[in-house]
Amino acid sequence: MEELQEEIRPPRIGDPAPAFEAVTTQGTIKLEDYKGSWLILFSHPADFTPVCTTEFMAFAEIYEELQKRGVELLGLSVDSVSSHIAWVRNVEEKMGVKIPFPIIADLNKEVSLSYGMLHEGESKTATVRCVFVIDPKQVVRAIIYYPLTTGRNMAEILRLLDALQTTDQHGVATPANWKPGDMVVVPPPNTQEMAEERLKQGYECKDWYFCMKKL
Repeated sequence: MEELQEEIRPPRIGDPAPAFEAVTTQGTIKLEDYKGSWLILFSHPADFTPVCTTEFMAFAEIYEELQKRGVELLGLSVDSVSSHIAWVRNVEEKMGVKIPFPIIADLNKEVSLSYGMLHEGESKTATVRCVFVIDPKQVVRAIIYYPLTTGRNMAEILRLLDALQTTDQHGVATPANWKPGDMVVVPPPNTQEMAEERLKQGYECKDWYFCMKKL
């Protein structure tokens, strides 16, 4: 297993998402099942732990918002499917929150290793809090890592998805702290002629390379 971990390079932004077939709380699932839709694949350290429980409830709370954006949600840890099922039932019974998305039971660590979810500096057995945003072509578009001690921010995950989808739809970039409705960044010009022309196009420009517009 250690040799396998050394041989596999985790995916980077722009790479094809590593293919997998895995047992989940909702049956066997393949990555290709999600082709044509956006997917958030996220890992958590362990079932029946406090921070992970808060995160799963938070992911459940934004599930409808994700669905509105055409985004599917898939969790993962190295616990068994029986443990996952028991935990999901516990969260519904004790916290009053139903978990609507599947959770991969990655006991053999195949998916965890292929996505680089095991960081020995944190733990040799538990996955760190990873978030992989995978687009409809099954390309990795964004990756976020959190340590075991820090729960994720759901508002930022939604903002990131909105930014990526806006970029794809309009061919623009998004500035720091951007949120839907804010001005977007127009791609910088590639020639001097384009730089001079863009100043006449009605954008809000600070300089030739820094122009923004409303969508």
